[in-house]
Amino acid sequence: MAPCLTVIIDTEEEFDWDAPFSRDNVSVETIAAQHAAQDIFARYGIVPTYVIDYPVASTASSVAVLKPLMEAGACEVGAHLHPWVSPPYEEEVCVRNSYPGNLARDLERRKLLDLTETIERNFGHRPTVYKAGRYGVGANTTSILTELGYKVDVSVVPYTDFTGDGGPDFRRFGFRPYWFGDEDKALLELPLSTGFYGALAPLGQQLFPLISGSLGLSVRLPGILSRSKLLERIRLSPEGANHAEHRRLTKSLLAQGCRMFSFTYHSPSLAAGHTPYVRNQADLSAFLDSLDRYFDFFMNELGGQATTPARFHARLTEPTAEVKRSQEKIATA
Repeated sequence: MAPCLTVIIDTEEEFDWDAPFSRDNVSVETIAAQHAAQDIFARYGIVPTYVIDYPVASTASSVAVLKPLMEAGACEVGAHLHPWVSPPYEEEVCVRNSYPGNLARDLERRKLLDLTETIERNFGHRPTVYKAGRYGVGANTTSILTELGYKVDVSVVPYTDFTGDGGPDFRRFGFRPYWFGDEDKALLELPLSTGFYGALAPLGQQLFPLISGSLGLSVRLPGILSRSKLLERIRLSPEGANHAEHRRLTKSLLAQGCRMFSFTYHSPSLAAGHTPYVRNQADLSAFLDSLDRYFDFFMNELGGQATTPARFHARLTEPTAEVKRSQEKIATA
């Protein structure tokens, strides 16, 4: 099987990543900048999935950018729940509540229902792909997704722990897709492509929690091991990883049997000055170049092919498909 690539874009409002969360941050001016990446996608036959949050879904100008792309088959649209800017506005705005899975079940459900219906009303399409804001799935997320008709979740970040400020713990989760759900395992998880590279990569899942703990960080052990090519954890994203790292990760995961890859970033990175990864025009040029170089590597050097979460789900659920469904469930906060 040729390796498959999905591109998932966290499509959201602009805000200061170093400032406290605020309900006032609802500007979506950077949505107009997405065409720079769309031109690159088109060259490689890639159809990205924009998982959009409430400010994007409810603003006419951003709908006017994304809806024609969707209708032309140049993108697909899913849902991305940022609780602090998604009605109903009932919870305290704080770090813990920025993870939607930490909210009371009824409030998490009503927020996602409102977002889902807003997307359906403004895009003429009911989303079936979900990504929790800040990757924040929780104890009730699975049943809510099932009730609202979602088919695919893309929130899991393998080998990563967000419990430091109240988020989920994904340290025991790997890179392979799996089925999950309360009863019939009808939901498909497509984890972010995250993995290890280096001589110690086979032991990465066991070693990294120790290396990245308080003691390891105090002596800068993750950086030492990364520079020595013994062990580095890499996420398949132009935000925080360069092309050489993308290649190393991809080849390492391929060697471990991975055939589904997920390339991700945040929509505000397509305009300078809105994320820590793209501060100026030089950064933006390098960012776009990293997309182009990786897609060329994946499609032309590796012989890969493009897909989307929704298409991959449809492929696996065709009547003739032979699907091995894992019993593993999404981790809870």
